[in-house]
Amino acid sequence: MNTNYNYKRNTKKLGSNGEQRAADYLISKNYKILHRNWRTRRGEIDIIAQIDDTIVFVEVKTLPSGCLETLEHILGKIKQKRIAETTKRFLNLYRQYNDSYIRFDVIVIDMPGFDSVYHLENAFSEPL
Repeated sequence: MNTNYNYKRNTKKLGSNGEQRAADYLISKNYKILHRNWRTRRGEIDIIAQIDDTIVFVEVKTLPSGCLETLEHILGKIKQKRIAETTKRFLNLYRQYNDSYIRFDVIVIDMPGFDSVYHLENAFSEPL
């Protein structure tokens, strides 16, 4: 069997498992999950959640062999800009959230040296 196919399949399975763990974590902290894997042609938001009057756009990264430098590289300015653009599209379609506070969080799953589910609130702001 094609090893590249197996790698992609295993990576997707690992990511899906991480996203489920992140959603479960948020629910346990009284967040309401509004959407998962919300997509546009240009980007995707892993989890869109709400806590009180704040809409939280969550990027989930499963990094069992990663470190902070890996995370910083993965969540560079281009990725942040894509998330912000996708967020704007979401807010244009779901205008009922336009008066809400907006926050960009990152949840890291299984990164060595951190909690198994590590939640970074306000991980970044919208790039200029």
